[in-house]
Amino acid sequence: MTLELDDLRVRTLGECRYDSPFAEMLASKRTSPHYVHEDDRVLVDDTVSVLLGRGVPIDRLPSLEAAGPRRKVYFDPATTNVGIVTCGGLCPGLNDVIRGIVQELTEHYHVAHIYGFRNGYAGLTEQHRERVVELDLHAVRDINNDGGTILGSSRGDQDPGEMVDTLVGLGIDVLFVIGGDGSMRGAMKLTKEIDSRGLDIAVVGVPKTIDNDLPFTDQSFGFQTAFAQATEFIASVFVESQAAENGVGIVKLMGRHSGFIACYAALSNNDADFVLIPEVPFVLDGPNGVLARVEDHVRRHGQVVLVVAEGAGQELLEEEGRTTDASGNTKLGDIGLFLKQKLTEHLTAVGLPPTVRYLDPSYAIRSVAANAYDSVYCVRLAHAAVHAGMAGRTDTVVVRWRRRFVHIPMSLITSHRNQVDPDGDLWMSVLEATGQPASFSA
Repeated sequence: MTLELDDLRVRTLGECRYDSPFAEMLASKRTSPHYVHEDDRVLVDDTVSVLLGRGVPIDRLPSLEAAGPRRKVYFDPATTNVGIVTCGGLCPGLNDVIRGIVQELTEHYHVAHIYGFRNGYAGLTEQHRERVVELDLHAVRDINNDGGTILGSSRGDQDPGEMVDTLVGLGIDVLFVIGGDGSMRGAMKLTKEIDSRGLDIAVVGVPKTIDNDLPFTDQSFGFQTAFAQATEFIASVFVESQAAENGVGIVKLMGRHSGFIACYAALSNNDADFVLIPEVPFVLDGPNGVLARVEDHVRRHGQVVLVVAEGAGQELLEEEGRTTDASGNTKLGDIGLFLKQKLTEHLTAVGLPPTVRYLDPSYAIRSVAANAYDSVYCVRLAHAAVHAGMAGRTDTVVVRWRRRFVHIPMSLITSHRNQVDPDGDLWMSVLEATGQPASFSA
């Protein structure tokens, strides 16, 4: 994807005229290794060869607007009403983001009202809009200690017209959408409807995905917590496989299109012998196929552990009768159970009847509270989102890029998927840690 500077400019509702509560604090700040001034920008590229290859002047290099507090804001805090909605699948840290947004809006901006919409975009529809809750410091106290989201969530499209009617009815000036790529597409439909009516409502996204597959962000919040949880399941099947004759441990982890959780979890405790991800196709049969490689490992070591992302090997499964979920995603075949069956059949046939331990912890790794690292990350994203919304940024998401917090257009976060690069250093580390071949071929 070729990016130009103009592709990266974020929308603003207009000139910022009101003094920010941070104006005095910001008066003497300048760009440093630890801070980016609001008038400065963060480069997209970070290698000399890529920068030189752009062939443009420095001020035309692709760059991103720095996130953070501004000296002036667009909305008058005293009269500003704010809405928060969480959408899509659960993810560690959702409550941390909600809490961070409410605290920042209350303690620093002193906004008029903060409303929480229940159960995703459905909470903005005519049928459910009466279930809106008002959020204050008491309502969000200690919610960071719990997994999930106090607002509930849901998947699926809703009518943008109905949702905007709800925003108008409550006098909402800024809506914060916490969700994945489908949620951001829904937010873009909202901004389109808002624009068509000529309304002054900002929509700011805090993107999340348990799979870490959103582009233009160093890492999605909750991801570190999720793969840390996953390592415990890998450790469990490792112990089980060691204790049994011809022990085979299989752990299936989340990762519909991207194998980041599988890769990081496997690297974390180094108990996995094979890691299978969607980005690297594999075959079962033949002298270099998965079955033969696993057989060889069992013969030499007496046991084996496989970690497989849920989206891996889908081309090996029957596609007939596949359906879609509420978000429009094709429901995946169960690669974990498929491998369990095939490995059992193969090892039995070659005189190595296995004891198989299969774990699918899917929801167990996403429904927990965020760990300390993710909690800090979530709070900082929440602060950045509030500053963006109060400054009138719209159709915009806040992310961390090259360890700097920045704004990017919402359309870019849905433009493609972040995936493990088979030629990149992460996959190279996995190959080094497991000792598995770079490819499985017939």
